[in-house]
Amino acid sequence: MAIIALVGNKGGAGKTTLAVNLAFALARSASTALLDADPQGSALQWQTLATREDGPDAYDASVDLEGLVAQLAPHYSHLIIDCPPSVHAPQTHAALRVCNLALVPVQPSPVDLWATVHIANAVEAARGHNPTLTALLVINQLESRTTLSRLMPIALAELELPVAKTALRRRAIYRASAVEGKSVLDMGKRGTDAADELNQLINEVLSQ
Repeated sequence: MAIIALVGNKGGAGKTTLAVNLAFALARSASTALLDADPQGSALQWQTLATREDGPDAYDASVDLEGLVAQLAPHYSHLIIDCPPSVHAPQTHAALRVCNLALVPVQPSPVDLWATVHIANAVEAARGHNPTLTALLVINQLESRTTLSRLMPIALAELELPVAKTALRRRAIYRASAVEGKSVLDMGKRGTDAADELNQLINEVLSQ
């Protein structure tokens, strides 16, 4: 049973996009639920556009997340939780108490790097209640030709949280798939490169 929370401390890092794509990909091979703990409800809006019948089940988890996880856990192989873009939100605190793994998407920008310091502190505090909690930073929207992107792995190495070997590049296909209510795995040849990255990340995540 994997309970994975997508955690961030600022908007725009691609947290919801990654949560939805992970959920859709995992649902292809195992029972998966997408829990939208963000009061904005972006993940739920995306899921309502979905046309695949084998996609993840989706639930509003903005209230009583812990109770919902306890209710759903016996019935699913994977629970993916999309948290609000703040480590101070009660839903984020609840997610860190119940998840096995906190995935933290980080864009190659100084602001994102500074925000991860607070996430590391929140993860450490949550381990008082959830001692087996692990966390993994994921470089997201990488642009390999920029100096900042090239320096990102070095900068992240200074932080206390481990960094995923798989980085996700900035690709227009993520936006296109959202408009169509799909994951990048459903976008045919256009989504091949993004799908390959996503599957690599999933293999890495499930080996944690």
